Amino acid sequence: MSRVAAIDCGTNSVRLLITDIKGETQTDLERRMEIVRLGQGVDRTGMLAPDALQRTFDAMCEYRRLIRRHAAPHLAGPVGLFVPSAGVATTGLQCADLMPVRVVATSATRDATNRDEFVAGVREIFGVDPEVITGHEEAELSFTGATRSISGIEPPYLVVDIGGGSTEFVLGNTSVDAALSVDIGCVRLTERHTGPDGLDVAGVIRDVEAALAQVEQVVPIRTAKTLIGLAGSVTTVAGIALDLPEYDPEKIHHSRIPVAQVHEIAARLPQMTHEQRAAIPVMHPGRVDVISTGATILDQIMRHYGFPDVVVSEHDILDGIAWSIA
Repeated sequence: MSRVAAIDCGTNSVRLLITDIKGETQTDLERRMEIVRLGQGVDRTGMLAPDALQRTFDAMCEYRRLIRRHAAPHLAGPVGLFVPSAGVATTGLQCADLMPVRVVATSATRDATNRDEFVAGVREIFGVDPEVITGHEEAELSFTGATRSISGIEPPYLVVDIGGGSTEFVLGNTSVDAALSVDIGCVRLTERHTGPDGLDVAGVIRDVEAALAQVEQVVPIRTAKTLIGLAGSVTTVAGIALDLPEYDPEKIHHSRIPVAQVHEIAARLPQMTHEQRAAIPVMHPGRVDVISTGATILDQIMRHYGFPDVVVSEHDILDGIAWSIA
């Protein structure tokens, strides 16, 4: 059995998975998510903002404590917050000395001119360098995470991972046959198309349609039998469609949501006030201002490519990272 720690640092959130892997069995010990908005302003400035870096490092310090707790309980004491000028308080052993740890960073960090600051901070917290992976590597990890334990669903699969900065399209049966990452994430497009009158949904749709035409030139979408949707925008739409009284990963995982329901939700969300969206029982506070865009991206994908429904997966790139080091 291998106990491993996987960390996914995306444009909107930083997530942790500590899991035991034995053969083909995965037993999760911790699955955490903090919305830190690392990609705040990156589409406009090309840089990671200092306060966004600070939020990310603070969340990672808590993740370090959890890794220590599950590796060696006597090392799970206070660790303090990340202070770049003073470093991070440690007890000698780094996380990487205690169990295999892989930190993966995606769209926002790929695009940032000051990503060396991010790399240095992660190295000091965990004792390993983050891997700023390519869009293709991101797609392969997402596909592995989504399909490793899937059963009873007809391949080929089109796995779509709607992130904060980019969306990955991955086609395959048991492995990746074709993939492309395009810059139509929910945070990126929300920032790009929000003005004094709110979200310009038509502008979002134009960008998405242009990207989908680009995807079709690389990925033979029409051969896919099943659409599998990943990440917070998709799981939140599923929770709304299922009318859950609270966010319930077990009920959301492998649910099937019809295209008509996705379209209705995507049309309704931009018409709601911030307060009304925040009051939706399954809504994470950090998704309130980007969920309209995320739902629009999913809706356009389903309608453009003609998928009758989407199979929603709670397993994604984070699980793929864990399997890659087990």
